[in-house]
Amino acid sequence: MATTGTKLTRLLSRFFINNVNNKPLRVMGSGSSFNGLAKYSTSASTAVKDYEDYRKSLYGDISHRALLVDAVGTLVIPSQPMAQIYRQIGEKYGVEYSEDEILNRYRWAYGQPWGRSRLRYVNDGRPFWQFIVSSSTGCSDAQYFEELYTYYTTEKAWHLCDPDAEKVFEAIRKAGVKLAVVSNFDTRLRPLLRALNCDHWFDAVAVSAEVAAEKPNPTIFLKACELLEVKPEDVVHVGDDRRNDIWGARDAGCDAWLWGSDVHSFEEVGFNNQYRTR
Repeated sequence: MATTGTKLTRLLSRFFINNVNNKPLRVMGSGSSFNGLAKYSTSASTAVKDYEDYRKSLYGDISHRALLVDAVGTLVIPSQPMAQIYRQIGEKYGVEYSEDEILNRYRWAYGQPWGRSRLRYVNDGRPFWQFIVSSSTGCSDAQYFEELYTYYTTEKAWHLCDPDAEKVFEAIRKAGVKLAVVSNFDTRLRPLLRALNCDHWFDAVAVSAEVAAEKPNPTIFLKACELLEVKPEDVVHVGDDRRNDIWGARDAGCDAWLWGSDVHSFEEVGFNNQYRTR
């Protein structure tokens, strides 16, 4: 059963936009702030007012004008387990490891310090991914790598986490809220977003391979704010990694929500018509 704090988080997060009397568009603050609010009221309307008063006491003007969204694990997820794909494609190249072995080796490889650069994803990220693939499968065949690398640039490899994302983001943008993707990814991210037909949802994309900074480095969040022409305090970021997304965004001065904990759908963080006016 959800805790009172979690229920309140989900309730308040629906109040993304307030167009009453042409007031600034508004996003509620980070999920961690909600836990102490339940004691103030059991009614939704009072809870919202208490929350706004609480935010104002900390930040003054609580208007937020932009939403940043993490890519992998929040906006999109792999359509099939990584180890399954590595093995399926790798069978014709002599890969014999089981899916469990591939997964364990992948986790080990991904956790190793990447000594060639302070960044894993430089340009197209090929050197890093070649290391990951060969370490995970024991296969260094160049053709195998290219087939696997290309596969993860196609719509076949990925699908949206939230099937309602398009209508929610469309409503958000129509209401005047700016949107950006902020992701630790190589330069395949842009063609991937195009392949999934969701690139037009966003006003900007801040990808680590282009920004030369990876989350949780606040630089990538600040770059997104720069691209959107908004201040960090006017922004909320949503991502699935506590360290990279939540800590990183807050270090940059943004609000942040943890996907799968603070919020579970983009409707919760975005737009719900029944709450558009109140």
